[in-house]
Amino acid sequence: MTSEPKAPSAETAPAPQIGPFAQLIFGSRWLQVPLYVGLIVAQAVYVLLFLKELWHLVVHSFDASEQQIMLVVLGLIDVVMISNLLVMVIVGGYETFVSRLNLSGHPDEPEWLSHVNASVLKIKLAMAIIGISSISLLRTFIEAGNLGTTRSNFTESGVMWQVLIHLTFIISAIGIAWVDRLSETGHRNKEAGH
Repeated sequence: MTSEPKAPSAETAPAPQIGPFAQLIFGSRWLQVPLYVGLIVAQAVYVLLFLKELWHLVVHSFDASEQQIMLVVLGLIDVVMISNLLVMVIVGGYETFVSRLNLSGHPDEPEWLSHVNASVLKIKLAMAIIGISSISLLRTFIEAGNLGTTRSNFTESGVMWQVLIHLTFIISAIGIAWVDRLSETGHRNKEAGH
């Protein structure tokens, strides 16, 4: 028998030792797990809401007007967008603030997850909120033809407030993106200076 020389084993660096207080602080991130589980439950509730609204759409499709069908479909889109927002918060938040999911190489890994951080997550959430607000505002505009009648669910001042709130969301998202870009540019300049 010939003995083959063994390849040198790659030694991993020992984990740095941290004190008990630092371990407590770092370990406190696991307290967020019930929050993410709660969001998963909320996601299940949204699935039930979607199915209920879809059932109503199918059952009443022959006696509903085109405008009523459009409003229900916009409601379904709204539920889907809120559900997408929940997925971003659950997956991105857990990955960023609690623990790695180790999904790299998985065929279903979301493409945005590979470069998610707190800053990217904030911008994605702001954009999702603007999308949800846009759908809600579109539903209001479709019903705006009934303003001033008893069939209207909105008042003129209510529509104005919705538009102002939507604009506030847009301005906030632009502000978040601008501050993020400034901090990223400052970080790059600092690295280039060293």
